[in-house]
Amino acid sequence: MKLVKLIGNLGYGSRKEVAAMFREGRITDPEGEVLYADDQVGHERIRIDGAPLDPPAGLVLMLHKPVGYTCSTKDPGRIVYDLLPPRFRLRSPLLSTVGRLDRDTSGLLLLTDDGGLLHRIVSPKANLAKVYEASLAADLRGDEAATFASGTLMLESEKTPLAPATLETLTPRQARLVLTEGRYHQVRRMFAAVGNHVEALHRSRIGGLGLDELPSGQWRALDAADLERLFGG
Repeated sequence: MKLVKLIGNLGYGSRKEVAAMFREGRITDPEGEVLYADDQVGHERIRIDGAPLDPPAGLVLMLHKPVGYTCSTKDPGRIVYDLLPPRFRLRSPLLSTVGRLDRDTSGLLLLTDDGGLLHRIVSPKANLAKVYEASLAADLRGDEAATFASGTLMLESEKTPLAPATLETLTPRQARLVLTEGRYHQVRRMFAAVGNHVEALHRSRIGGLGLDELPSGQWRALDAADLERLFGG
């Protein structure tokens, strides 16, 4: 792939704008030698204004999503892409969220431009556990765990029961829920089905991958070891 197209696909600018970067000497190798548009050089040896190029296609990000942001590119309010470098929204292929967290839910959100990987993660066949911590408006009654684990709970307007889910009581009004599905507002609707209301919701884990010490609002690129943890745990 020609360097102008490679760099443009990473969102740094149109082909015309990238061509201008070459003319201005802003694109160099690690030693500071100016590169030209027709040079043959590996991705890892390209610098723009002295900084390494963003990862190539196949990028996977983990974002610690704060409350108040939506997983959309068109919402008039705050969106998760506002937390990323602006050029990430211009990448080709498109950087998409892997599933969604609603505006009032915080926690682990994955984004990728790898469509095959995205479908692998969200596919029911992957059976990836998703771990949520919920703060509730009322005390737990004590029978919720059995109801959620039964595999018979039907949500309003749904035609098939939910897969069994695991509930762990943390305090009378706090619970940890482990799901293997990702239906629309599932956790909130599950608690509504047993007469409770979720006041705060946080996703801490997907598969074997947790947020660890990643601060709210921050992101990092995942590597092969992270993906192995995701599917292996």
